[in-house]
Amino acid sequence: MSASARAVLMTCAAAVSGALVTAQAQSTRPRIAVFSGPNATIQNNKPLVTSNKAREQYGLPLRRDASGQPLVDWPRYQRLAAPVTIYVEMFTAHPLESDARDLYAPPDGYVDTQGMFSQVRRHVNDKPVYVVTLRPEDGLYALPYMGRRANGAAWESPTRAGARVDQSRQTFVPDASRIFEEIERNGGEIRVKADYDFYRAVPAGGYTKGLAKAERTDVGDGDIPAEQMGVHFFAYGSGPYSARAGRPELARAANMVQRALVTGHYAGALWLEGSPTIEDTAYWLSLMVDTTLPIVACAAHRDRGTVSADGDGNIIDAIDFILSKVWADDRGRDRLGSVMVQDEVVFSGREVQKGDAHPGGYLATGGYGGILGSMTAGPFITNVPTRKHTWSSDVRVTAMPMIVEGLLRRDAVVTLVPVRVKTADGELVAAAIPRVIFVKGDHWYDDGGQPDRSAERGIAASVDILQAKYPLAGIVAEGLAPYAALSASQEQELLRAVYRGVPVVKAARGNATGLVRVNPGNVFIEGNNLTATKARLLLTAAIMKLGALPAAADIEHPTPEELDAIRKRVAAYQEIFQSH
Repeated sequence: MSASARAVLMTCAAAVSGALVTAQAQSTRPRIAVFSGPNATIQNNKPLVTSNKAREQYGLPLRRDASGQPLVDWPRYQRLAAPVTIYVEMFTAHPLESDARDLYAPPDGYVDTQGMFSQVRRHVNDKPVYVVTLRPEDGLYALPYMGRRANGAAWESPTRAGARVDQSRQTFVPDASRIFEEIERNGGEIRVKADYDFYRAVPAGGYTKGLAKAERTDVGDGDIPAEQMGVHFFAYGSGPYSARAGRPELARAANMVQRALVTGHYAGALWLEGSPTIEDTAYWLSLMVDTTLPIVACAAHRDRGTVSADGDGNIIDAIDFILSKVWADDRGRDRLGSVMVQDEVVFSGREVQKGDAHPGGYLATGGYGGILGSMTAGPFITNVPTRKHTWSSDVRVTAMPMIVEGLLRRDAVVTLVPVRVKTADGELVAAAIPRVIFVKGDHWYDDGGQPDRSAERGIAASVDILQAKYPLAGIVAEGLAPYAALSASQEQELLRAVYRGVPVVKAARGNATGLVRVNPGNVFIEGNNLTATKARLLLTAAIMKLGALPAAADIEHPTPEELDAIRKRVAAYQEIFQSH
């Protein structure tokens, strides 16, 4: 990173830095930045359902199983409002505690069959007990959920479809602070390892009524104004609380991680996101964020609270990975790029992909590398990738130009337009994130006979739409493995797209293990061994670095000089695809 770029980023991060100085000075433990991403099952909970304790108290029908028996309440973590003294029966923490009763100190007293406490045993049926005072400052305790609806009815397990937003409750947490508190209460022992700051980068849960500054659990200044689904937070589902993060949020994510890590306060970053999309964000952050620190992504396939929920274990492993420094080279810099620590496996952020929706469902694409190590016997690295990433990436935010040239079609004429990629503070401009579309090819695609370019009007129409609205745009064409070949008609129309100034990457379909061979004589960018979705992210970054291709004046008959200019720009793109 240049001195000027670092100075700009340090200035931009001053607000974050000031908020953390006091806390940092009070602790000698390492500090980890924890970022909340969208649609994050790892930050989702099973819905709160009114307990049978509350139903008994308020005369509501009990929850019952299929045989009619009352269901056992599932206690939920909550906070006490005042101290309370309880009596805990001895020898109930384990079935064999009483077998070793001679090894125990005497009880604090006894409780008779009427529930009365005495320090001496008065009857053979009196139970030995411990006397415990629980206090609000102790933190969370698992207690029956007593909440009811405003009309007095019980909260049931919701049916998301058709529910009104103002009648619904969110299940996603707004930041990861509550999750970390529950992990600690469950015996995760993560507080002794490090301190944590929580960032709402592109969160899955939001404050629809706003939140006062004094109540914030995340890093940030001032009150949080009322937030809107699909604008400020992004959750999955089929009901009212359902939204996908748009393309501009890529800038928001990269900017926030960059801004935090440049402060120098952290040992690394942890990114939490939904299991289908985290593979893309992990690669994006590896390309964009200029840092020598580790960036670790984690997801979950099961909501928190379900039997065998996997998210908390992945978080603990990720913390251990960051603190172990197995990621560091001999100069203390991250040598792996972003990784995903999932199911005790360390995946490269470039190659990781969700294969199925169950723990252990992730796989490595590309055929060469992808799995970097294991967490089963403690953090251990077995493979070190050679690709550029983070501090060495050619498309990291600090290496981006301020302005690049894009193309817009106005009155049937394509003209060059300047596009501001970064703000004066050195952050990505959300509106500049390029629009990259997919084209999928197949050997049996054409009608037969000679190639018929007119049959591919969809590609031409897509280019028209792109150049009418998006000055920075591209196409990823997924063809046969490992050659990335498409039908002859598609190839011809994609060639015209290139002549119109739109960069086209050809990637092999599926999880091809071979590398797409580079053809220096053509005007396409070969996608190496990237999947189409990962190629889209790299092309997105590369377009912001290099801008649009030079467009031919006559796309039907480009001149030799125009072809040379196009090939020269494509070669610069190709270098990025060969090295990242």
